[in-house]
Amino acid sequence: MLIGRGDLNVPVPELTISEVARQVGLQASAIRYYERIGLLPRAPRMSGQRRYDTTALYRLAIIQRARQLGFTLTEIRHLFFGFRDITRASERWRTLSQRKLAELDDLMDGIKAVRGVLKKLMTKCRCDTLDQCGKGIFQSTNRDVVARPLPASPRHREKYAKNLRA
Repeated sequence: MLIGRGDLNVPVPELTISEVARQVGLQASAIRYYERIGLLPRAPRMSGQRRYDTTALYRLAIIQRARQLGFTLTEIRHLFFGFRDITRASERWRTLSQRKLAELDDLMDGIKAVRGVLKKLMTKCRCDTLDQCGKGIFQSTNRDVVARPLPASPRHREKYAKNLRA
């Protein structure tokens, strides 16, 4: 429902948190969390209950899509607040997507390196015991590319990708 105020039509907050949660497929606790960290504007209260308008559904849809695409909460915060107000949504997505694609490229390089080592283990390992295997790995650490666990943060992934290329 909209209330007319001069030239503005303002959505009326009429959805409870459970209604919003049901419509977007989230737990109410997730909605409260997004509100607490500032990704979702604070909802007005009626009789002590949060009440949301339809714009909350749209904001939560953006948050969910961004999470599905692998964006962190910090990156999502940047999507909403890290640009000048006049920046179009398409430009915001384009900027963040370019960064995410570069991050994914680095991850894929790391994954390819790990796959190569795993394939080598499958075809070259003839050890009878894990001690033999450990000795071989230990002795070859200075000769072969060493498979390292994939790092979690973008900064560590960048460092990892540089080490692989060196």
